[in-house]
Amino acid sequence: MTAISKVIQSPLFSKKKKRLNENEIKPLDDAVRKIIEAPEIGHLKVGDLSGIRVYKFRSLKTLTLLAYEISGDTLFLYTFGSHENFYRALKKYVQ
Repeated sequence: MTAISKVIQSPLFSKKKKRLNENEIKPLDDAVRKIIEAPEIGHLKVGDLSGIRVYKFRSLKTLTLLAYEISGDTLFLYTFGSHENFYRALKKYVQ
């Protein structure tokens, strides 16, 4: 696996990140750093979401999911959020 040299945020990701408090941004940034260091860390999805990986992490005692895709040396961040309706919203966004 090649090293990640470029990170691209989807418009949905950046819009959601702007709404976060400072104490919620740090765990998100830490999760993105972990993904950059080890891109295979997330669980690979199948079916309609094939090719997309989801990494789970804790943010303020809440389980948060982060959807991303690796294409060559580029990391594309789709979205993040709690499990409730996460996959339904991700499926809508990807299609």
